[in-house]
Amino acid sequence: MQSQPSISTGQPTIFPCLYYNDAPAAIEWLARVFGFTKRLIVPGEPGTIVHAEMSYGASVILPRSARPAMGLSSPQDLPGVNQMISVYVEDPDAHYAQAKAAGAEITQELNDEVHGRGYGAKDLEGNLWYFGNYRPGASLQSTTQDDEQAMYIRLQQDR
Repeated sequence: MQSQPSISTGQPTIFPCLYYNDAPAAIEWLARVFGFTKRLIVPGEPGTIVHAEMSYGASVILPRSARPAMGLSSPQDLPGVNQMISVYVEDPDAHYAQAKAAGAEITQELNDEVHGRGYGAKDLEGNLWYFGNYRPGASLQSTTQDDEQAMYIRLQQDR
């Protein structure tokens, strides 16, 4: 097995692929509502996208057309969603205001949590997103057992 890349490079190493029934509309929506930047779009058959790259800061997502024959479906065609994309934003309040004003479905109101400030939303086809000022792994050294206990209690109360 190959060793993992060094996290000290500062370069992203995970690039989520998101599948949409209407990928061209999703790409426009992600740019307008969540502030992603279009980097590359490779159209396929009319109305489809075979490959696309969008960035938010140094992070990159790969939105593309669903391919049901390969088991790659839009959340619209599934009974539930089993993932959420978490995105670091410097100003969660401003991002929340922009997304809400642009019509994002807010699933978790903007709030302060043990690990930072953020909110949850769904995109136009039902993918779940979390935008906040939390960087996973960045604060592991400063997390205390009391912080972890407070987070556990909060999660139990939210159920």
